[in-house]
Amino acid sequence: MLFGSSVEDRPYVGPACSPAASRGSTGVGAPSSATIASVMANLSRRTFLKAASAASLAAASPSFAAPARTQRVFIGSNTPEGVLAYDWDPVKAELTPAGVAAKLANVDWLTLSPGREYVYAASEIDTFNGKPTGEVASFRIVKGELVPLSAQNSASVGTCHVALDRTGRVLISADYGGGSAASFLVTEGQLSPAVWTEHYTKRGPNKERQESAHAHFASYSPDNRFAYVNDLGGDLIHIYSVNTATAELKPAGAYEAKPGSGPRTLHFHTNGHTAYSVNELDSTVDVLEWNKKDGSLTRTSRIDLLREGYTGPTTGCDTVISKDGKSVYFSNRFDDFIYTCKADPKTGQLTPIVRSGCGGKIPRNFVLDPTERWMLVANQDSNVISVFARDPQTGKLAEQGKNFAAAAPMRILFL
Repeated sequence: MLFGSSVEDRPYVGPACSPAASRGSTGVGAPSSATIASVMANLSRRTFLKAASAASLAAASPSFAAPARTQRVFIGSNTPEGVLAYDWDPVKAELTPAGVAAKLANVDWLTLSPGREYVYAASEIDTFNGKPTGEVASFRIVKGELVPLSAQNSASVGTCHVALDRTGRVLISADYGGGSAASFLVTEGQLSPAVWTEHYTKRGPNKERQESAHAHFASYSPDNRFAYVNDLGGDLIHIYSVNTATAELKPAGAYEAKPGSGPRTLHFHTNGHTAYSVNELDSTVDVLEWNKKDGSLTRTSRIDLLREGYTGPTTGCDTVISKDGKSVYFSNRFDDFIYTCKADPKTGQLTPIVRSGCGGKIPRNFVLDPTERWMLVANQDSNVISVFARDPQTGKLAEQGKNFAAAAPMRILFL
């Protein structure tokens, strides 16, 4: 099913942004820590309050209990500073810089342990411990601060993602540049050396972007029995059975995406049987049915993220699903928008609502805050986190938002 001109399109109204760059942007020209702490690229307060009116009404409801204090947020930054700390005020929808949380170069991803005690990071560097790999690191959370615990070599270079299973014992890393993946056994936050690695070899038909395998994302099935690694370069999602006692993975098949589509990320719907695979190279989404028996994935529909007639550069990116399963959002880069869809909570099938601006250039990652009244977008090439009010009834995002400076933001993680 393709979505065309019937979908509402909304332009973003806000400050001018830097030109878009490629997937591997390193944040050259990004602001320093001092700049981050003192400069806010905000829209006018009047404009933002108007945009946030829907969320303000929700906050006024007798059933809504406003949080009493701010919440710590970590931002993975593709700069030498690594992990930035902010405090989030869900009433004012404001981010306040709180310094550098961890000095770890080029952090592409952060993930939190089930007990919210530890944070794990993917560092996209070229060498670690004298070997041509990236770095996978763990930290203990102490009073909102990150204390280093352990660090291990990934399977190869370009480490861009880490995913922790539901037991908190198995961590998988994915290497874009090296086209590989690795698993680690986790004990009280400590990472073992890699217990399993695989280097992928298949190539897709896109000679510029699929010249080799590109592992990009790892995830787990709803029952935690299977692991999935998206290979953008090979048009595959590799499927594995997971041994949570040893962190070893065993092959259990693969999902073959459309040639040249480039499957980038995989997210499971709250209904426990639907998954969405965003294809980077053609800006589409495969809606998949998950088979609990063998972990396999079967495509049930496919949607097009692009507006009709668009012919410029484009790359699909990430997915956000609301807790009630009724709203699903996708981000697209270069054309730079958030695509809001209504989802059937039972089937996971999607109905388009609106494409809207993301607040800047290259929306690398985006998340709903814990209240789900606000959407935060990490605009990598604009060096800002953009905040938009969200209507909890319709799932629609406000047309205009508010920007907060952050150097080359790659990942937003709420504690």
